[in-house]
Amino acid sequence: MNIQADIKWISHELKTVKDATLLNAIKNILKYRVKETQSDSVSIEQYNKEVNQAIARVENGEFYTQEEAEKIMDKW
Repeated sequence: MNIQADIKWISHELKTVKDATLLNAIKNILKYRVKETQSDSVSIEQYNKEVNQAIARVENGEFYTQEEAEKIMDKW
Protein backbone atom coordinates (compact mmCIF):
# COMPACT_ATOMS: atom_id res chain seq x y z
CA MET A 1 0.00 0.00 0.00
CA ASN A 2 1.35 3.38 -1.01
CA ILE A 3 0.15 5.86 1.61
CA GLN A 4 1.26 8.93 -0.32
CA ALA A 5 -0.60 7.76 -3.42
CA ASP A 6 -3.72 7.13 -1.31
CA ILE A 7 -3.48 10.60 0.24
CA LYS A 8 -3.11 12.16 -3.19
CA TRP A 9 -6.12 10.24 -4.51
CA ILE A 10 -8.27 11.13 -1.47
CA SER A 11 -7.27 14.79 -1.76
CA HIS A 12 -8.23 14.81 -5.42
CA GLU A 13 -11.57 13.12 -4.75
CA LEU A 14 -12.42 15.51 -1.90
CA LYS A 15 -12.06 18.44 -4.26
CA THR A 16 -14.89 17.03 -6.39
CA VAL A 17 -17.36 16.20 -3.61
CA LYS A 18 -20.51 18.31 -3.65
CA ASP A 19 -22.54 16.33 -1.09
CA ALA A 20 -22.56 18.14 2.27
CA THR A 21 -23.60 14.98 4.11
CA LEU A 22 -20.63 13.05 2.76
CA LEU A 23 -18.24 15.88 3.62
CA ASN A 24 -19.65 16.04 7.14
CA ALA A 25 -19.18 12.29 7.55
CA ILE A 26 -15.55 12.54 6.39
CA LYS A 27 -14.98 15.49 8.71
CA ASN A 28 -16.36 13.48 11.64
CA ILE A 29 -14.11 10.54 10.79
CA LEU A 30 -11.07 12.80 10.79
CA LYS A 31 -12.11 14.48 14.04
CA TYR A 32 -12.61 11.06 15.64
CA ARG A 33 -9.16 9.96 14.46
CA VAL A 34 -7.54 13.01 16.04
CA LYS A 35 -9.45 12.49 19.27
CA GLU A 36 -8.44 8.83 19.40
CA THR A 37 -4.76 9.58 18.86
CA GLN A 38 -4.81 12.13 21.67
CA SER A 39 -6.20 9.66 24.18
CA ASP A 40 -6.40 5.88 24.18
CA SER A 41 -9.43 5.87 26.43
CA VAL A 42 -12.46 8.01 26.97
CA SER A 43 -13.43 9.03 30.46
CA ILE A 44 -16.79 7.95 31.78
CA GLU A 45 -17.78 11.61 31.90
CA GLN A 46 -16.88 12.14 28.24
CA TYR A 47 -18.63 8.93 27.23
CA ASN A 48 -21.81 9.95 29.08
CA LYS A 49 -21.64 13.45 27.59
CA GLU A 50 -21.43 12.02 24.06
CA VAL A 51 -24.28 9.58 24.72
CA ASN A 52 -26.45 12.41 26.06
CA GLN A 53 -25.62 14.56 23.04
CA ALA A 54 -26.56 11.71 20.71
CA ILE A 55 -29.85 11.16 22.53
CA ALA A 56 -30.62 14.89 22.28
CA ARG A 57 -29.93 14.84 18.53
CA VAL A 58 -32.30 11.91 18.06
CA GLU A 59 -34.98 13.58 20.20
CA ASN A 60 -34.62 16.72 18.05
CA GLY A 61 -35.14 14.65 14.91
CA GLU A 62 -31.51 15.01 13.80
CA PHE A 63 -31.11 11.57 12.29
CA TYR A 64 -31.64 9.65 9.07
CA THR A 65 -33.99 6.74 8.68
CA GLN A 66 -32.52 3.62 7.16
CA GLU A 67 -34.27 4.41 3.89
CA GLU A 68 -32.80 7.92 3.85
CA ALA A 69 -29.34 6.57 4.64
CA GLU A 70 -29.64 4.05 1.82
CA LYS A 71 -30.61 6.82 -0.63
CA ILE A 72 -27.58 8.84 0.50
CA MET A 73 -25.34 5.81 0.07
CA ASP A 74 -26.70 5.22 -3.44
CA LYS A 75 -25.41 8.67 -4.40
CA TRP A 76 -21.85 7.72 -3.38
